[in-house]
Amino acid sequence: MLFILSGLFAATTTQFLTFGNLVDNVAKNSAVLLLVALAGTFPILQQSIDLSVESTVTLTGVLTVVLISQFQLGLLAIPLAVGAGMLAGLVNGLVFTKLKVPSFLVTLGTLSILMGFALIITGGSTITFRNQAIRGIATGSWIPGIPNLVMWGLLIYGGTVFLAWRTKFGRYCFALGENERVVELSGAKVDRYKIYPFVLSGLLCGTAGVLLTLRISSASPNIAGGLMLPSIAAVVMGGTALTGGVGGPHRTILGVLVIAVLQNGMNLLSINPFVQEIILGLVVVSAVALSIDREKIDVVK
Repeated sequence: MLFILSGLFAATTTQFLTFGNLVDNVAKNSAVLLLVALAGTFPILQQSIDLSVESTVTLTGVLTVVLISQFQLGLLAIPLAVGAGMLAGLVNGLVFTKLKVPSFLVTLGTLSILMGFALIITGGSTITFRNQAIRGIATGSWIPGIPNLVMWGLLIYGGTVFLAWRTKFGRYCFALGENERVVELSGAKVDRYKIYPFVLSGLLCGTAGVLLTLRISSASPNIAGGLMLPSIAAVVMGGTALTGGVGGPHRTILGVLVIAVLQNGMNLLSINPFVQEIILGLVVVSAVALSIDREKIDVVK
């Protein structure tokens, strides 16, 4: 699907294959979506789901602005805002494991709670900050030709791939998705390894919120609007099964690129934004349908 879309837009537009378009538009605009999709990958790997990613990004973005502009904390605002995201993930994980509430319902509730906090802090309006030095973390280009936003996205992507394939945490994520009972019989502390993916999700969403806020020097209750569904679509489209145990972050980037290329190409072709929503939905369904290994599926639910 990625090659088909790239070939289609390369043939129909002269701007698509230019370096400026691929870096400044496709790569740069998909960096935040990549982080949010990576955040959602690990809960899905263990057969759970995190629906609060969008509101976590929003709240951490709002906190970043408040800590920089009102409390004058400078760079300290970044780890504090990311820490708030991790705390939200920890709460999700604890309620999920200790109170035995399905992750779908827990994170659906957290989605509303965190958004409520963001609305209270901002009063429902946009808040801004002025600090070009801090803003340069997301808007600068420390490596010539590569925007910092793209650099951070690639570094974090590499880190999540390492976690998935070279650590005990990653192995247990896959194992929990395949058969949680077997993990219990192996003597592993199952609850702990079921909480970690949500904490990691909060960390990645917090980072996405900070970078998004630094990029535009502001935050609002709708700063992350529309990120949740594309991020889940990117995870599934990349090859991580909602039934858990299959896929991983190394595949998620493919789903993100499909969405980014599709949106960029449609913008270059000046397609009506409302029509774009229909096309995006059709492509997501088609890509998932083409990528499913039906020989491994006994029942579709």
